Amino acid sequence: MKKVILSVAVLAALMTANNAKAQLIDEQNVTVTMDLQPILQLNMNGATNVDFVFDQISEYVGGITQYGVTNLQISSTINWDLYASAFSSNIATGTWDQQVVYGAATDPNAQDDLPLTALELHQDKQNPGAGTFGAGLNDDYSTVFSQALSVGVNCVNVQADPYVRPIADAKYIVGGNNSDNYYTGGTYLIQDAANANAVGGASNFYYSMDYRIVPGLPAVFPNASDYTANNGNSGTVQTAQIDAAANEYAQSGVYTMNVKYVLMEN
Repeated sequence: MKKVILSVAVLAALMTANNAKAQLIDEQNVTVTMDLQPILQLNMNGATNVDFVFDQISEYVGGITQYGVTNLQISSTINWDLYASAFSSNIATGTWDQQVVYGAATDPNAQDDLPLTALELHQDKQNPGAGTFGAGLNDDYSTVFSQALSVGVNCVNVQADPYVRPIADAKYIVGGNNSDNYYTGGTYLIQDAANANAVGGASNFYYSMDYRIVPGLPAVFPNASDYTANNGNSGTVQTAQIDAAANEYAQSGVYTMNVKYVLMEN
């Protein structure tokens, strides 16, 4: 009888040990997918129509400047470039669209082919990357408007297709033509590293744009440049200029054009 009792006890112990190792398990899986969508967003705040009304002699001579009209804010997760490009229905000749003519318009010296480069731009910060992009590759609109004759210094870029990246010598607000000339992804809401109390407005992702037109007297737009001469565009636009030496001048009237701000992945 003792042997039987001992055998039963051993058997019970073995069964208990086996049950401890054979627990029931069930399982369900959840698949987690991360989709990193590229973000390239340009926000423009400010007036969508900028009017220059020249009705005083002093305005012809000194020009009119519109300050802080356009504010550009960039949000991007990828490398990017930002540039401005003038555009009109006469882009093939690089001239403004004439909407209204004042007077009889019979004077042969009165010209209605006004160059798009008559519009000058100024950005509040330099193209970030000076010393990084290389010499001549960080041209921008950061030069302060000058009262002295400054042909082409701040003239808006003109090219046949505004969605084609301008050449290396053209002005960029940020970045440049080459593949290694860009600004890294980020957001205009980041804190400015140089000033712990400044956010957004002091960063390189926020730009304020000024506009200026100087007709001159007579109205020949002395600061306007011929981009076929200084390679400021793709070379496909024949930008007209008024020939002051031939006594030409701008015909009175209403003219329109637009500026396209293009944010492009580099």
